[in-house]
Amino acid sequence: MTAEAADASLLNPVHLFMAADWVVKSVMVGLAIASVWSWTVIIDKAFRFAALNRQADTFEKSIASGRSLEEVAAQAGPEPSHALPRMLQIALSDWRETRSKGPLTDTQGNLLITRIDRALDSLIAREGQRVEEGLGVLSVVATASPFVGLFGTVWGIMNAFGRIAAAGNTNLTTVAPAIAEALFATAIGLAAAIPAYIAYNKFSIDAGKFSGRLESFADDLQAAVARRLGGGSAPVAPPPPPPSDLGSRRSI
Repeated sequence: MTAEAADASLLNPVHLFMAADWVVKSVMVGLAIASVWSWTVIIDKAFRFAALNRQADTFEKSIASGRSLEEVAAQAGPEPSHALPRMLQIALSDWRETRSKGPLTDTQGNLLITRIDRALDSLIAREGQRVEEGLGVLSVVATASPFVGLFGTVWGIMNAFGRIAAAGNTNLTTVAPAIAEALFATAIGLAAAIPAYIAYNKFSIDAGKFSGRLESFADDLQAAVARRLGGGSAPVAPPPPPPSDLGSRRSI
């Protein structure tokens, strides 16, 4: 083998894989599978977060357009997929149910706000868990892949020294191919870990921002309910009460 051919083989991934020990090959295959798995999660999360934020932007524009909350909630459909319209429907449903029983006392109003608060907190917690699904995979790949690759490297170097001892030759031509095969496992481990680590941190931040967005909207809904209970103005008005009740009901 000429020097040029030897140099080319040291940089050929297929040659390095085929020449490696079966343990090192197993490590390489496992790391390649982990990398494909993490990239599947990365692509899925990228599209999901983009869709969630796009739908949230559209919904918030509808709220800010001055249309009634009932109209916005009805437009979202009976079972909206996004958390924001579901939160709005929960708040409106509790409000209608409570108001249907007649005028509210201060205690009943506080109980209504507490019930809405708990329902929204529960929905936000479930939605937070849903958007964080798959991040555990990225965390495991990011933290474990370098060590798995290092194990393959150590094993490969042990075999390389065994071959050197058997050959009785320690020149660079004998050592370099065996060491390159071993170090290739570390390279694969880093190639799997680095994208997973970056994506894990990015999507963790995105999940936190999305949860914060839901919590802010929940606070706005509770404030709107409190204003209505206090008799303040609100963007939504309920159906007008019968004439006999006009003096005893508060406008929403």
